[in-house]
Amino acid sequence: MPDAVTFDQHPSETLLVGKGFKLKDCDPDSTPGYSGDKVDGEMLLEELDSRLAELQEQLFAESRFGGTKRILLVLQAMDTAGKGGIVTHVMGAMNPHGVQMKSFKAPTPEEKSYDFLWRIEKEVPASGMVGVFDRSHYEDVLIHRVHRWANPEELERRYKAINEFEVRQNGAGTKIIKVMLHISKDEQKQRLLARLNEPNKLWKYSTGDLKERAFWTDYMDAYQKAFEKTSTEIAPWYVVPANKKWYARIAVQQLLLETLEGLKLQWPVPDLDVDMERDLVERS
Repeated sequence: MPDAVTFDQHPSETLLVGKGFKLKDCDPDSTPGYSGDKVDGEMLLEELDSRLAELQEQLFAESRFGGTKRILLVLQAMDTAGKGGIVTHVMGAMNPHGVQMKSFKAPTPEEKSYDFLWRIEKEVPASGMVGVFDRSHYEDVLIHRVHRWANPEELERRYKAINEFEVRQNGAGTKIIKVMLHISKDEQKQRLLARLNEPNKLWKYSTGDLKERAFWTDYMDAYQKAFEKTSTEIAPWYVVPANKKWYARIAVQQLLLETLEGLKLQWPVPDLDVDMERDLVERS
């Protein structure tokens, strides 16, 4: 079997929201940094599953001997963009005991009685874990901006609070990967229709998705503002074109691999006499 086609450039460079980034210039149908096709992409995803699993196990093992490193993957997107597919096809390669998943829905009355970050702080990953937020604290500056549930002064306070929160997380050993899965409005229409037309997808459909679709341009503006206010050196944003699901999956897999490899993880060495322990086991 031939080797899988790899990325031409590091996705952490290609997909980075840097200075001057404009969401409107990002083509949701593109595959930045990758010259392969769907078959190549699916082969690459499978080929690197074992490497991703090994790095996650190293991260977990280090924490059992005092390590404080951990990962937080933040997934944001318009409805149908493929967050669930990322969880299934990328995170699925990892040991579930080392993954903390949290899907943030509309806040409960109790959660609304606190500041917006209260419920977020409780769900951050522990040492050695890979945390995944399916939607996140960014809902409080996206949907609230779109529907004007928060005034400009409150939104500015929230952007600042988010940056401060992410600085604290970084100080505690958390590497944050913030990903927006970017699909086109036309692609979303096709995916919504597929949910209505295919019996095995009908359960995914929600009339709320259609209501929010009417605010598409406002959401794109809200994302652009969030990028400008909260894409920082310690917690940068990445925009992943997601019209092609297979590309989005390998791109996020690559971002996770790059981040984990950047942690310089090592297998911990327990303080014990290995030869003596081996002898004891053999004689037991």
